[in-house]
Amino acid sequence: MTTPAYFQGTGRRKTAVARVRLMPGEGEIVVNGRSLEQHFGNAIAEGDLRMPFRVTATEGRYNAMIKVEGGGVTGQAGAIRHGIARALLTVDPEGYRLPLRQAGLLTRDPRMKERKKYGLKRARKAPQYTKR
Repeated sequence: MTTPAYFQGTGRRKTAVARVRLMPGEGEIVVNGRSLEQHFGNAIAEGDLRMPFRVTATEGRYNAMIKVEGGGVTGQAGAIRHGIARALLTVDPEGYRLPLRQAGLLTRDPRMKERKKYGLKRARKAPQYTKR
């Protein structure tokens, strides 16, 4: 049985979707053709994105090629983290499932912005009541 050229996983958070490909390498992360620092700058902590690697003790063993779209900085970071965890699960399902689950990295964060309703100013804020 041959090993695949890469392992893939899809991560989602809010309205952001990340497609992650893990290839054997030295731990480099490329997001949308740019380095992690170029894509996010100082907006997020790099350690948060590398958490799935740290939990499974695979830091420096895989390069990550990531395409992410939609959402903002925090949503994209959460989607990338979820995608890396799912891709690691395809590498070794039995060995990595328990530590990833205990760290809360396999659960998709379902919170999304609630849609605006007609007659209201926002999702739930009603116009001010006037008596006369």
